[in-house]
Amino acid sequence: MNDNLHQLRCFGCGELISGSDARPDFRCARCGDLFEVEYVGWSQRRGHDRPNPGALKWLWRERRSSLETLDQSGVWRFRELLPILDSFGSAVTLREGNTPLYPLIRAAKALGMDQLFAKHQGMNPTGSFKDTGMTAALSVARERGFEWVACASTGNTSAAMAAYAARAGLRSLVLIPEGKIAWGKLSQAMDYGAVTCQLKTDFDGCVRVLTEIVREAPIYLLNSVNPYRLEGQKTPAFEIAEAFDWAVPDHLIVPGGNLANSSALGKGFRELHELGLVARMPRISVIQAEGANPLVRSFATSKGAAMEPVEAHTRATAIRIGNPASWRKAARVIQNTGGWCLDVTETEIAIAKAELGAEGLGCEPASAVTLAGLKKLRADGRVAASETVVLLLTGHTLKDADYTIDFHRGTLLKEQETAGHEAEIHALRRNAIAVGATPAAVLAALKGSVG
Repeated sequence: MNDNLHQLRCFGCGELISGSDARPDFRCARCGDLFEVEYVGWSQRRGHDRPNPGALKWLWRERRSSLETLDQSGVWRFRELLPILDSFGSAVTLREGNTPLYPLIRAAKALGMDQLFAKHQGMNPTGSFKDTGMTAALSVARERGFEWVACASTGNTSAAMAAYAARAGLRSLVLIPEGKIAWGKLSQAMDYGAVTCQLKTDFDGCVRVLTEIVREAPIYLLNSVNPYRLEGQKTPAFEIAEAFDWAVPDHLIVPGGNLANSSALGKGFRELHELGLVARMPRISVIQAEGANPLVRSFATSKGAAMEPVEAHTRATAIRIGNPASWRKAARVIQNTGGWCLDVTETEIAIAKAELGAEGLGCEPASAVTLAGLKKLRADGRVAASETVVLLLTGHTLKDADYTIDFHRGTLLKEQETAGHEAEIHALRRNAIAVGATPAAVLAALKGSVG
């Protein structure tokens, strides 16, 4: 671990430590807050001491056509901006990142917007944005000699961690809340060889148990409290900026669960700005589910200065988190960029997910809060028609296939939830039709579907 190139700064009290001095739970010994990776002297560099922005942009673009494994990673392709390893030969990669940025043509037209895009992180190797963080943090774990890694998870983290651990030859432990995880995600952790324990508690309870475990055993914690996770998760900011020829979008909208993703993306754009690679930062907003909205409540009561945990309830399991670890970091990103934090209902999530599906871009339910939130921001005039907006889609549609099937069968939402939205939902549903095994029957069904 090259501690000469980076240090860890406590987000709460500012305490500085070397990476190797972090406690097993990655909490500050002085105040208990989380750490952030800081690269020595970056913000103070001026003139000739600054990296050459043009040279870096050229180098990163050239690596896209390289046959070297590390260059084909959308995380390690930008390794000049995450010098966290003694040797990049230690990096564990599944060629994550380099995910597509899709124009949302139908949604843009419906919202009266010119430029609306989706950055689809569900196109990563295990199907979620967690891969970008896991390649970074698990590489640190391997370089430090750990044999076991562990996480508490609502699904995506466990899948990513188990895959990267298997690739590195490490053992992995997963703690999940019993009955509160999509089976598509749990099946991945099992397939990749993780020791998987279902606990009779919620996600936050799993985190508490795991925190005690890593204090007692030589197991490396890979939840998003680990600051190296965020180093990998900041790289989609680099990809977005690169896709816009280094003229960043006006607005980035991110789902809010444990809130590390918005924190990481904010850090990524901030570092690009500090190093002169972009002229400004985008506005960053966070959208939560109405039943799992502690940060929304925080902004309503204290403008993001304090947060009370909630008992989380939402069918969007990836963001069913009532006590998010990175809430202070996320609140700071929202405040510093002039963004907003709002929530959306279960019905709004389901409709938005189906609308994204109608564009050919399936996503897990938690991803769809971004489009649902944008609709509200457009309706009250906080997003202008002329703005360029990017929605971050965090997971693949097959992460929670049951949700999609239940929506199209009409069994997902309760009657009181669909009230006032019946026509909208009916237009989006595409349930399988039982017909006779004849061409005439199929053609009749086809005619009825467009009639």
